[in-house]
Amino acid sequence: MSEITVTKSAGFCFGVDRAVGIVSELLDKGVKTATLGEIIHNPDLTAVLEKRGARVVNDISELDGETLVIRSHGAPEYITEKLDEAGIPYFDATCPFVKKIHKIVKTYSADGYVTLIAGDASHPEIEGIVGYCKGEYFIFSSSDELLKFVNSGKFCQDKHYIMVAQTTFHSEDWRNCSEILKKVCTNAKIFDTICSATDIRQKETADLAEKSDLMIVVGGKHSSNTLKLYNICKSRTRAVFIENARELADLKLDGARTIGITAGASTPAFIIKEVQKTMSEILANNGEEISFAEMLEQNFKSTYTGEKVTGVVTGIGPTEVSVEIGTKHTGYIPLHELTDDTSAKPEDIVQIGQTLNLKVLRVNDVEGTMVLSKKKIDSEANFDRVMNGAETGEVFQGTVVEVVKGGVIASTSGVKVFIPASQATLTRGEDINALLHKKVEFKILEVNAQRKRAVGSIRVLLTAKRKEQIEKVWESLEVGNTYTGTVKSLTSYGAFVDIGGVDGMVHISELSWSRIKHPSEVVKVGDSIEVYVKDINAETKKISLGFKKADDNPWEILKRDYPVDSVVTAKVVSLTAFGAFAQIIPGIDGLIHISQISNERVAKPADVLSVGQELEVKITEIDFEKKRVSLSRKALLPPVEEAAEEVPAEEISAEEAPATEEAEA
Repeated sequence: MSEITVTKSAGFCFGVDRAVGIVSELLDKGVKTATLGEIIHNPDLTAVLEKRGARVVNDISELDGETLVIRSHGAPEYITEKLDEAGIPYFDATCPFVKKIHKIVKTYSADGYVTLIAGDASHPEIEGIVGYCKGEYFIFSSSDELLKFVNSGKFCQDKHYIMVAQTTFHSEDWRNCSEILKKVCTNAKIFDTICSATDIRQKETADLAEKSDLMIVVGGKHSSNTLKLYNICKSRTRAVFIENARELADLKLDGARTIGITAGASTPAFIIKEVQKTMSEILANNGEEISFAEMLEQNFKSTYTGEKVTGVVTGIGPTEVSVEIGTKHTGYIPLHELTDDTSAKPEDIVQIGQTLNLKVLRVNDVEGTMVLSKKKIDSEANFDRVMNGAETGEVFQGTVVEVVKGGVIASTSGVKVFIPASQATLTRGEDINALLHKKVEFKILEVNAQRKRAVGSIRVLLTAKRKEQIEKVWESLEVGNTYTGTVKSLTSYGAFVDIGGVDGMVHISELSWSRIKHPSEVVKVGDSIEVYVKDINAETKKISLGFKKADDNPWEILKRDYPVDSVVTAKVVSLTAFGAFAQIIPGIDGLIHISQISNERVAKPADVLSVGQELEVKITEIDFEKKRVSLSRKALLPPVEEAAEEVPAEEISAEEAPATEEAEA
C-alpha cells in the first residue's frame, strides 16, 4: 500500500489568498472588475475568475469603466500614479512582503545606492520592484550570475550596494548570494526579503522529497515559486510537475511506495481536489487497498460554515491574520473578527505559531479560502459567564469600543455590554467620551439572554472602591494628621479638599495669614495642596482642615525678627482721623498715632502722609495678646529747638533794661 504525505504548506499563501479574496469580494458585490495581468499564475483559477466577470488587462489604457485590482506581484510606481491622476478606482492587492521590498528599494536607491535584485527579470514581481528603483540596478537569477557580475568591470567596490530578493527566490541560493556579496563589499546592506511562507514551503518540500519515491508538484507552469519547488524535488527524487488533474492520465507509478504532494503558493484548493480524485482512480486500478482520495482526504479535511476549529497563526498582515487549520483552504481572520478594539494592531494580539480557537464564517472551495473569527468563539465561550454575571457578581474586564446615545459599549472577550451614561462614571456630568478605547472594570446589572443583551455598571465598582477608601481614611483620621489633597470646589467662605475619598473644608481664614476676599486668591480647583486636620465631627462627618503653616505665622516672624525699638521700613496702607496704619510685614499692620507722625502739631494724618508711602518707623510697643503694634515716626525725627519768648518793652524792669548812652553820660 502506498504511503501518501502532503506538505502542510501546500496551497495558497497569504498574499495570493488576499489578492484572490479582493477580486472575489468585488465580484460578489457586482462591481465591474479587471485585473492588471493574471491575478495569480494559475490558468485554471484565472479562467474561473474571468468566467465570473474579472477581465484581464495588460495596460490601464484597456480599462472600460472597471475597478482595477493590482495583483499580488505588485506593479511599478508609475502605474498607481497614473491611476490616481486619471481618477480610476483601484484596489492595490500587492502582497505586504512585496510592498516591503518596494519601500526598501525606493528609499535606498534615492540615496545613491546601487540595487542588486535576485530573481527572474521577466517576472512581474521583479518588474514592479524595478519600477521603484531611482538609480542604477542589476538583476541576477542565481548566485553564479551574481559572481560573474562581481568579477566583471561593471562592479565597483567604491559604490554603495543594497541587495534584495524576489519573495519566491530559492532560499539556499540566496544564502550563497549573501556570502558572495559580503566578501567583496563589507558595507553592503543585505535585506532577506524572501517570504517566510516561501522559505517554509521550500524546506518542507525538500524534506519530503528526501523521503519519497515520487513527488507530485501541483501549480501553474508560469509560477516562479512552483517551478522552484519542482527543481527542489527533481534534484532529490523522481518528480512530476502538473498544472491540473488532466495531466495525470499517463502517470506511471513504477512501484512508488512513498508519494509526496506539494503545491505552489498560487494553487487553489479545487485543483488539488481534482488531483485527489484522479489519483484515487489510478491507485484503484493498481489494486490498492485504500484509495488515494481517502489517504489525501486525511490531509485535506473538509470544513463548513459555523464549525469550530483550531488554527495556527502563519502570517500577520496589517489588516488580517492568516492561519493553518489542517485543511487545504487558506484561512484568514480579518482584524474586525480578531478584536473589537479598533485601535489594536494584529501583531499586538497574536504571534506567529500561536494556536487559536476559531469559528468558520465563510468557506469558498473554488478559491480555496475561508474566513475565520476569533472574536465569535471568544464571545460564545464568554457569553454564559456574562449572562450569569448579575447573579454571580463577577467583575469583568473589558474595553470601551463605542460611545453611543445614552452610554457606552464595552467588550469583554467578544461579548458586548451596554453601560448607561449614569453607570459609566463615578459622578454625573463627567464626559463619557473620555472612556473610548479605555480598559474598564464593570459588573452586570441585568441581562436578557434571549436578546443576548447585558447591561453593566462601571459606577458600582467605582462607588464601592471610593467607599472603601473613605472607610480607610476615617479609620486613620486624627487631629493633626497631614494629607496631600485635591481642591474639589470653592465657596465664598472656604475651599473643599478631597483627602482620599473624604472631603474636608479649609475655612477662608485658614487659607492665608493675610486677609483675603475669596479663596481663589490662594488656591484653584484641581490644585494639589498639603493640609492638616484641625477638627473632626464624627456625628456630622465634617472635617475642618488647616492650610496655613505655623512657620509662616507673621506674629511669630515679628517676635523673632522685630523686637521693640526695632527700626523698620513700613508702607502706609490706610489713614484714619487718629493716625495711620502701616504694614510692617505681610499680615501685620502697626498704628502710627497722630501724635507720633511728626514732631510738629498735625491737624490730620493726610496732611503729612499718603496711602502707599514708605517710611521708616520705630516699633515702640507690641501686644501679642491683642495683636497690636504701636509705631512712631516722630521718634526718628530730630528734636525741634524751642524759640525764646518775646517780652513786651513795658514789662522790662529798669534793672533789666540795657544802659543807654545818655544814662552813661
